[in-house]
Amino acid sequence: MYAMKNKIIQLLCLFILFSCQKTDIEIYNGRDTNIENLYGNWIVINYWADWCAPCIKEIPELNNFAKNNPDILVFTFNFDFLEEDELGPIAEKFKIQIPSLISHPSSIWGIETPPAIPATYFINPKGDIVLSLFKPQTEETLNKILNNLKNEI
Repeated sequence: MYAMKNKIIQLLCLFILFSCQKTDIEIYNGRDTNIENLYGNWIVINYWADWCAPCIKEIPELNNFAKNNPDILVFTFNFDFLEEDELGPIAEKFKIQIPSLISHPSSIWGIETPPAIPATYFINPKGDIVLSLFKPQTEETLNKILNNLKNEI
């Protein structure tokens, strides 16, 4: 009986420990995380909006880029700062298959709202923004840019 109580107490302590871990980055269609879990990875963030025709055209390109580069973390962020309950139906409508940030990139990387969309940011494994693009991208251009950036370091 004593051993069983001990096991229950240990499991309860583990549950409390894991439930108290801070996740400061909210993600729709992905797992919430914190900045420390992202270091060491190349990251691509794309700002988009449902009223932006070039953004909508770019979504399949981003989906393919992410699918074909599983070692790169690719996120979208809605320009209109939609909350999860608003973002869900729109993300489904436009078939966004990659995780979407709910947390604003300014609170994570200091990225302010871009002057134009679509906007794409490349972040190196140290967490530094190394390139900002303010025009539509294709899977091909994203791959070329990423390869060039990787070769520079």
